[in-house]
Amino acid sequence: MNPLDREFNKSADKSEKLKYPPPFSLRLTFEERALLERQAAGMSLGAYIRSQILGDDVTPRRTRGKFPVKDQAALGRVLAGLGASRLSANLNQLARAVNTGILPVTPETDESLKEACAAIEDMRCALMEALGKGPESGP
Repeated sequence: MNPLDREFNKSADKSEKLKYPPPFSLRLTFEERALLERQAAGMSLGAYIRSQILGDDVTPRRTRGKFPVKDQAALGRVLAGLGASRLSANLNQLARAVNTGILPVTPETDESLKEACAAIEDMRCALMEALGKGPESGP
């Protein structure tokens, strides 16, 4: 155990061990922060500062990153599709009809439901692509 961990654990309640030491704070001017954010180029500011201070000894963190969307164009296509589709209103009407027992089960109804499911699957795949996930991700 390093000396900082030992000192931190002394002050913690014995029944309640904290997982991480308290954060370190650093005040910067607006100009200094803007310069660091430009130099970070998409990395979180904390990760960039740690990498500059600790170099190769920096412990990697598991984060989503500052910009989790990998493909803005794909995300735009999905959002445009959602806006133009009236899909949510149509699904809401179908759910209401099912709950009240007035939905006639015809071949046209069956085909409409299949088309809605296919559209939702297409949007899901496009969202996963925009977020940088493969088709195997998710439920």
